[in-house]
Amino acid sequence: MTSLPRPSTDLSAAEARRIALRAQGLLGAPDRRSGVRGVLRHLGAVQLDTISVLARSHELIPYARLGAVGRATVEDAYWTSGSEPPRAFEYWSHAACLLPVEEWPHFAFRRRAYRARPHWNHDLPDGVYDQVVEQLRAQGPLTATDLGGAKRTSEWWDWSGAKVAVERALMYGEVVCVERRGWKRVYDLAERAIPHALLHDGLDDAECLRRLVRLAGRSLGVGTRADLADYHRLKGDQVDAVIADSGLVPVAVEGWSKPAWADPEALATPPRGRHRTTLLSPFDSLVWERARTERVFGFTHRLEAYVPKQKRVHGYFAMPVLAGGRLVGRVDPAREGRTLVAKQLTLDGPRAVPAVAQALVEAAGWVDCTDVRVERVEPPELREPLTRELSRALA
Repeated sequence: MTSLPRPSTDLSAAEARRIALRAQGLLGAPDRRSGVRGVLRHLGAVQLDTISVLARSHELIPYARLGAVGRATVEDAYWTSGSEPPRAFEYWSHAACLLPVEEWPHFAFRRRAYRARPHWNHDLPDGVYDQVVEQLRAQGPLTATDLGGAKRTSEWWDWSGAKVAVERALMYGEVVCVERRGWKRVYDLAERAIPHALLHDGLDDAECLRRLVRLAGRSLGVGTRADLADYHRLKGDQVDAVIADSGLVPVAVEGWSKPAWADPEALATPPRGRHRTTLLSPFDSLVWERARTERVFGFTHRLEAYVPKQKRVHGYFAMPVLAGGRLVGRVDPAREGRTLVAKQLTLDGPRAVPAVAQALVEAAGWVDCTDVRVERVEPPELREPLTRELSRALA
């Protein structure tokens, strides 16, 4: 990196943590008027994942910020409604993410990079790409099954030619996903689905990157170069090239070994208000980057769904518990009928007990469960006080 400007502001670790929580919509009164769409615009990216325990991750993220918002309301907020254009589009950002449709122009740099990519992991027979595009033009919106089948065999990776073609068209920006049906993507032509004023690749790479770094800074509140790069999976040198023109302000944060930048609007008003008490998806943008989570919260978080069962420490889908602006425990949930089951529950100490009980009962109500059962508690001596709190909250 080149020489860095001197920090304009010094922040304590606690100030930085509160700024980050407010930027992520987890400190202060929830913005219920703008609802789920407001959450998406505020965060800039909502990660998608196939795992569904309590609910899918893209549902858990607005729940954490707004409370028990209806699951149908979540889907309606993301996807197209009747003749209306999509409110969001799926694309590769931090990972596979839902993005506000207004951000379509900002990803022109990535679409150009995909079009220039010299090779792919899947072969594509001659003529299939054009055939799929023409089929969508004549008959869309369609799923990969409608287009001729998603897979050649039962193996998850063995895509059909139609599936390879339509996913390639999505990456190129010729096709978009306009909704999900049973978790299957429904594809349509971008020229039909994206508002005309947004459907362009007119921004050069530098302007795309500048805007994305600025948006990442707004969504994080305060972050290091690595934090800013990770939000939309940019490269460090891409951040370096535009950070000076991004509008973000250099700051020094107590305990952070790396330089940081902050959203100037976040610095203008001290963060105040009520902290959310909630379960967080492991894919929530507050915690999706492990190094930042450890730096900001002193909390080591790792998704263990892909770890062999015998090697898991906290469970398959351990969800961090947020309370009082801190991460105070983990819950590995399941559902049995109308009972929410905490298969494994890890608490950071006795003071976490009321908050964890509250988070479990609220989550149970959201997914239409009437009871909560706890199987394993660490440390074991907190089982009895937790059971008392749960009984009181469920009464």
